[in-house]
Amino acid sequence: MKDSLASFGYLASDSLARAVELSLALSRPLLLEGPAGVGKTALAGAIASALGRDLIRLQCYEGIDAHQALYDWNYHLQWVDLTKGESENVFSSRYLIERPLLKALTAERGAVLLLDEIDRADESFEAMLLEYLGEGQITIPEYKTVQPIVSPVILLTSNRTRPLSDALRRRIFYHHMDYPTREDEARIVRTHVPGAEDERVDFVVTRLRVFRNYPLIKLPGTAEAIDWTRALTELHAKKPWDESQIISSLGCVLKDEYDWNYVLARMPEWLCDL
Repeated sequence: MKDSLASFGYLASDSLARAVELSLALSRPLLLEGPAGVGKTALAGAIASALGRDLIRLQCYEGIDAHQALYDWNYHLQWVDLTKGESENVFSSRYLIERPLLKALTAERGAVLLLDEIDRADESFEAMLLEYLGEGQITIPEYKTVQPIVSPVILLTSNRTRPLSDALRRRIFYHHMDYPTREDEARIVRTHVPGAEDERVDFVVTRLRVFRNYPLIKLPGTAEAIDWTRALTELHAKKPWDESQIISSLGCVLKDEYDWNYVLARMPEWLCDL
């Protein structure tokens, strides 16, 4: 699996690749917890490409419910057909609107279903997911129980903004993702920014490790490392580092005014050679 993911531009650690392999072998949803920006969401796309499946993503948020996640009914079409007397059963597939979880069950070539930032959803939404995660099916009371054509591969991501329930955790395979090592992050950046000069890559990954030890509101992730390297390449930045170029490119890394001011105030300590 590690080589397959790498062929689609995702450089997974040995432990992460094994977690993916085991979750597939055990037919368990894979829960990825860790800070934002470490590649949790990108992994789903790489797995979908490696397995030749559709990627279906559900972005979770506070207040999300079955109508956005599972299914809904086309009430307008039901009303029209009932008015015309053209249908006696308005709870059939003709009137069913498939949402992401149902789409994942009916995908003909199989799907990789990403439940992104599950920790942002309410606990009631978690409870609604239990049948789906545990039995791999959706019961639609007015219609039928929908079984998968091909069982989907399910990934859940969490940034730990709230604890997830024990009931959900019992149904998943767990893996914690942290920021990559300096060497791994440099390899990832070089993969996504071909031709990037070593001194720029080294500058970026070294400084981001410093920034991640600051009390910032939003710590920069690997995506920011890639963007910063691209920006410095666009500016043709090189040693000795031009302070104005570095400052103008920091918008790739710092996404909050407090973070911006905090990092700039300490620029002499991190701009020098580390």
